[in-house]
Amino acid sequence: MSLWSKHAIFEKNSLVLLIGILIVVAIGGLVEIGPLFYLKSTIETVEGVRPYTPLELAGRNIYVREGCYLCHSQMIRSLRDEVERYGHYSVAAESKYDHPFQWGSKRTGPDIARIGGKYSDDWQRGHLNNPRSVVPGSVMPRYGFLENAPLDFTHIQDDMKVLRIEGVPYSDDMIAKAKDDLKAQLGDETTVADLAKRYPKVVGHVSNGANGPTEQDALVAYLQMLGTTVDFKLYNEKANWR
Repeated sequence: MSLWSKHAIFEKNSLVLLIGILIVVAIGGLVEIGPLFYLKSTIETVEGVRPYTPLELAGRNIYVREGCYLCHSQMIRSLRDEVERYGHYSVAAESKYDHPFQWGSKRTGPDIARIGGKYSDDWQRGHLNNPRSVVPGSVMPRYGFLENAPLDFTHIQDDMKVLRIEGVPYSDDMIAKAKDDLKAQLGDETTVADLAKRYPKVVGHVSNGANGPTEQDALVAYLQMLGTTVDFKLYNEKANWR
């Protein structure tokens, strides 16, 4: 019996064809769904990744609102030229608290996955106010209006509650103290030290707002923490031990 004659069995018998379709769909479904049960084993674990502080979260919201991800990616690929220019390649665990993630698909400007601490707060503010004052060839638009825009953080606790539903480990204590923590990150060393109990490696910032936190304060805080929570020196040493 030829292959074509065997295929005729399916063409002439609707019940056999239906059973064949169900078998094929079942196999395809298992192939697609099966790996999801082992997804955690495929994600590299790294120490140090933490949820965003309320100030950083507010800054991230502004970053998304202004569409910064359309020109700046946050995903360093494991290619030699990228690693030498931007730093250690990105790992999945770094984005596990990002909803949505900011990997991006286009670079008009450089990747900023490791921008935190590379420049001072004053540099970041100057770059936002007038990009060409620090990078002459930049095509980035000015965001000087953020310097005088009061930061609306009345809903920051609601943002954190929603993120907790999505899996970000914000505790009841973190949510309850969110507004105070936001202000504390713009305070003195004492307030930042207390904040560090809930958010390790947090960095304090000085606000330029005379009447309270500004949107620029929040955005700078977000930019300055990118790539700073993970110690990739330890990560590389562990990789060498394997």
